[in-house]
Amino acid sequence: MASWYQPLILIYAVCIGAVVGSFLNVVIYRVPRGESIVKPRSRCPACGHPIRWYDNIPVLSWLVLRGRCRDCGGPISVRYPVVELLTALATGALVSRYGLGVAAGEAVVFAWISIALGLIDLEHQILPDVMTYPAVVLGLAGALAGGLTTPLESGLGIVVGGGIPIAVIVLYKAVRGIEGMGLGDVKYLAAIGAVLGVMGCLWVLIVAAVLGALVGLGLMAAGRGDGRTALPFGTFLAVAALVYLLIPIPWRMLLRF
Repeated sequence: MASWYQPLILIYAVCIGAVVGSFLNVVIYRVPRGESIVKPRSRCPACGHPIRWYDNIPVLSWLVLRGRCRDCGGPISVRYPVVELLTALATGALVSRYGLGVAAGEAVVFAWISIALGLIDLEHQILPDVMTYPAVVLGLAGALAGGLTTPLESGLGIVVGGGIPIAVIVLYKAVRGIEGMGLGDVKYLAAIGAVLGVMGCLWVLIVAAVLGALVGLGLMAAGRGDGRTALPFGTFLAVAALVYLLIPIPWRMLLRF
């Protein structure tokens, strides 16, 4: 995008991202609890009072209210503006990188899904099917429409993305007698393969494994875990997937080898 209206497009993308981030907060809170994401409208987590429209403006309302409910004064988690800001910045960055087209749309929607999945797994250690399966469909549809990868790469990515973690689960269970991964990780990795292709999926898997190992070692060093401590691997996958989408192609090529 190299024209006079590029800044306007980016501002619009950031604003859309902030609004979507507000919706993702609803998804992150309600989906793991089996609640509707449509109704009732957003409420204060402390007193249950419906949030007024002018108190629901992404980021700004939280800052104006200083992280407190207007009605009861109860605290509203900083996670809400952080998710809104992260989604806004990621959306703007992806539109800036991929331009306007199928690839940008696919990258943006997958980033939104990954943000929600990463935070859900961080809190609940689950990756809901209602989000992972549509992500697989997104990858296939994007590939057929000329998105981030080819249909062949997308299909192979699903096989590799789903196959590797299944092998890990079987081997880990045989060696240590416990589950090394959940089936949610299998489905999410299949979705990553569908969107990013085989090499992208492998890159994300390796980086996520390194991140997980570093966090695990850090917890053990701090006396807050051991070799059996369960870690939210989906969160590490989401972080790695977002990095893969955002980094420049030359760096991506170098990091593959």
